[in-house]
Parts: sequence; C-alpha cells; structure tokens
Amino acid sequence: MKFIAAIIKPSRLDAVRNALSAKDIHGMTVTEVRGYGRQKGHTEIYRGAEYAVNFLPKLKIEVAVPTDQASSAVDCIAEAARSGRIGDGKIFVLDLLDAVRIRTGERDLEAL
Repeated sequence: MKFIAAIIKPSRLDAVRNALSAKDIHGMTVTEVRGYGRQKGHTEIYRGAEYAVNFLPKLKIEVAVPTDQASSAVDCIAEAARSGRIGDGKIFVLDLLDAVRIRTGERDLEAL
C-alpha cells in the first residue's frame, strides 16, 4: 500500500477530487495548510499599506491506495492540479505499512 500526500492550490480541489473519483479512487482527507516553495510568498496592499504574505494558502490531500494504483493516482492528481504556473504544488508518495478500519477491525487492503 502507498500513502499519497499532495499539496495543491485550493482552486484545483474539485478537479482533483473528480479525477480521482473517475479512476475509482475514493476516500481522501483534505487539510487547509500554509506554506511556500520557490515562489517565496508575495506582497499585497491592504488599506493602503503594503505587507508581505510569506505563507500562501494551500490544501493538503491525503490518499491511501493499493501499490498497483499508486502510479495512476499520482498521474491523475498531477494532471488535475497542474495549471502550468509556479506554485502548483508537490506530491509525496510514502510506503504505508498498515491500515485498520476502526469500525470493523479490517486491515490492510480491506480497510481501504
């Protein structure tokens, strides 16, 4: 099993969710996060005063998938989240050692 964590722009969430659902990948966790990468934030003007926004709003999507679906899920997320501009995000893939469905006690692939 693989655990996929993707940091994306908030505006791309629906496209990513729809793309994963079309690939029959269900169940994801979405968290509002803040961060910066190469774009290093930006400046904004509020009530005539200029200030720096160092941490930009992003969304972190977490998905657990069987190993054979991991590559397809990563490609799907990357394609749906891509706008071609800086700040599109990153995808991280980690090994998932165990998964347990709390309600039934099912483990591993049955728990997904």
